[in-house]
Amino acid sequence: MGQVFDFELEKLIVGVIYNDEEIYEKALKMLIDEFGEIDGESERFSFSREFSDYYDEELGGEGQRVIFSFRECVDPARQAEIKQKTNEMERILSDTNGNRLINLDPGFINHGRLMLATTKKAGFRIPLSDGIYTELTLFWARGEWHKLPWSYRDYQSERVQKFLTETRKRYLEDRKAKMHN
Repeated sequence: MGQVFDFELEKLIVGVIYNDEEIYEKALKMLIDEFGEIDGESERFSFSREFSDYYDEELGGEGQRVIFSFRECVDPARQAEIKQKTNEMERILSDTNGNRLINLDPGFINHGRLMLATTKKAGFRIPLSDGIYTELTLFWARGEWHKLPWSYRDYQSERVQKFLTETRKRYLEDRKAKMHN
């Protein structure tokens, strides 16, 4: 019989797609209030022009993309709970017609993978709880990130993978420091 251990804590990231700076600033404050200090921020870029205009109508214009990482690592078993919290933030920031004005997608980085939480059901996604799924989006091997057939195009991009690599490096440094304490 295998022995059961607690999960190792992992690095929380939140991908943000937005159009309105005021909504973005409110969301950023909510994220910091909920998850603590940010220790990394990706380059900002036009999600709409570079990858897809999928969110433009709902967001009321061209979607901008940025990804944050948070200083404190969290238990990956909290993935569904954290996605529920980011969904609630999206609801709070919605317009009077219930249209989402910002997209917040949490994920987890450890030494060997990036997982993203979602409400979208698909054959390759694993149900967690309360209508929340997770997917292995990228995996780390031989010194670089590798995609899967369903990996989002922006997460396959050099600029996002550069940020993910920096985030992974901070995660490994923190992990090593905690092991030596």
